[in-house]
Amino acid sequence: MDWVTGLPPGGDRSYNSCLVIAERSSKTPIFLPCHKDDKAMDPSLLIWNRVVSWTGIFTNIISDRDHKFTSALWTNLHQLFGTKLSFSTAYHPQTDGLAERMIQILEDMVRRVCFKLRRYGKKSLFYGLQFKDCDGFTHYWSTILPVLELAFKTSIHASTNQTPAILEKGCNPKLPRASLRKELAEIHPTAASFKGMLIKARKHAVRCMEDSFAYARDKWYKSHATPDFKVGDLVLVSTTNFNNIKGCKKLKEYFSGPFVTKALHGENAVEVEVSEELSNKHPTFPVSLIKPYKSSDVEKFPLRNKVPQVIPPIESSGIKNITKVLKERKLRTNKVKEYLVRYSDPACEDEWLAEKDIPEATKLLR
Repeated sequence: MDWVTGLPPGGDRSYNSCLVIAERSSKTPIFLPCHKDDKAMDPSLLIWNRVVSWTGIFTNIISDRDHKFTSALWTNLHQLFGTKLSFSTAYHPQTDGLAERMIQILEDMVRRVCFKLRRYGKKSLFYGLQFKDCDGFTHYWSTILPVLELAFKTSIHASTNQTPAILEKGCNPKLPRASLRKELAEIHPTAASFKGMLIKARKHAVRCMEDSFAYARDKWYKSHATPDFKVGDLVLVSTTNFNNIKGCKKLKEYFSGPFVTKALHGENAVEVEVSEELSNKHPTFPVSLIKPYKSSDVEKFPLRNKVPQVIPPIESSGIKNITKVLKERKLRTNKVKEYLVRYSDPACEDEWLAEKDIPEATKLLR
């Protein structure tokens, strides 16, 4: 389970967030509107009143480390129920990736159904996630969540090749579109408007889900095709996990290199010959963080005969090595001697230190 935040206020209670719950085996979704500033008690009551009544107590809950999920109330409550709490780890989408992917599909469905943009002159003003039917009735994003949930349950999932409803109950529920095909001689205007809204919302939701599934499948196969690395090949290393890069983190290079492949460790790890600037990094990287280097065509670009190597500036580990003592002075206040030292790192400026703060002072002060 995970949260969708940053939504505009919707509904009578001005919901601005949504709790997304996904059942791992059948891919059954549950969309619950809520508020961003809810306390730990609020999602607990929401799940107890809306979910546990027809699913029972959860066996295992996989979530991120949100303060609501790590609070003492949430932890003790599920200890009493016997529910195991599993928390996801950074850079490991295989833990709660199902909820994250379901959030993307939900946002795409809501956006296609409810997104409205009003224009005033040359400026554009975001009107909010609202759906207006042909008669002018306004339906907020929070009111169409049950319809989107039903559309998700009755759509075939690419992983299981079945609908979540079939895997959960053994059959697909009777859909409103089967009843909406009936034409009545006399129908109330509000009922006719509601009928039109259901038909239009479901068409939008199903079309959105089909596009999202197709895009996600193609994107996965394209980006996760394991390249055939060989010893001696030039590769680029991703700087995603390089947290100690100097300068502006927003403008850092996405990949560093190229480096020469030194050895292959199975099918999932590659050892490269790192440069002196990256000597504090482990030379072995997973194949998910490495991509082949494509050199320029020498005939088209003759001036690029030399391969430029992009190495991000790495911050030092915090240990400064003193190489030389330059000067000596004595303070008048406490009559303590200080020495002007020089470090091995050129980026570090000379600094005045007391004798007690200099490692191996007896050796350097001879």
